[in-house]
Amino acid sequence: MKGFNGFPTQSIPFLQDLAGHNDREWFEANKHNYESYIREPALAFIEEMAPKLQGISTQFHAIAKKTGGSLMRVYRDTRFSKDKTPYKTNIGIQFRHILGKDVHAPGFYLHIEPGECFIGAGIWHPESKTLAKIRNFITDNPAAWQAALTQTGFRRHFQLVGDSLVRPPKGFPADHPLIEDLKRKDFIALKAFDCNKIVKPAFSNFVARGFKQADPLMSYLCTAVEVNYY
Repeated sequence: MKGFNGFPTQSIPFLQDLAGHNDREWFEANKHNYESYIREPALAFIEEMAPKLQGISTQFHAIAKKTGGSLMRVYRDTRFSKDKTPYKTNIGIQFRHILGKDVHAPGFYLHIEPGECFIGAGIWHPESKTLAKIRNFITDNPAAWQAALTQTGFRRHFQLVGDSLVRPPKGFPADHPLIEDLKRKDFIALKAFDCNKIVKPAFSNFVARGFKQADPLMSYLCTAVEVNYY
């Protein structure tokens, strides 16, 4: 595998073309471009991220494999979707916790899509038991939660997003000072960035800095769901 030197300048145009020709015939005819502009550089990026990720936390995997690793599949699961287009029009890279197969744990994520590139950190759609752990941990450790969200590096670069309940969750008072956070169904934060950054040779350094800026949230959530972070 070649070393990572930034994504090719053709990566974003390829994704734009895929969005306009999202069918098997076009994809098969252009699969060599998918390999050159998307999969090969993504795997090289993941490989370069491995030691950088270890410098942030030893509890997360960077697995540079074509299938079953950190690079998410290009094929969409259309079984329960009205949208039957077969291919994803983004590059999704996830760095999962080493216990991620056994428990619902926080993770790091990179999303590359024309007009929408971002770094993600946290936990998306946790199962009910995991969600209850986070909510209870926030009520037991409210000062640490607020401190995590207001740490300068995190506050300047990340924004909490995701779904929330309309009403307070069962067992939590409506007048709780952190009720808006307790109503969250997702505990995920995003850092948007200009997609032009992906072609830079030092792009992996930029992503690693972003993951490091998410330290306060990731550390808090890992403690809440009882998995190691450091």
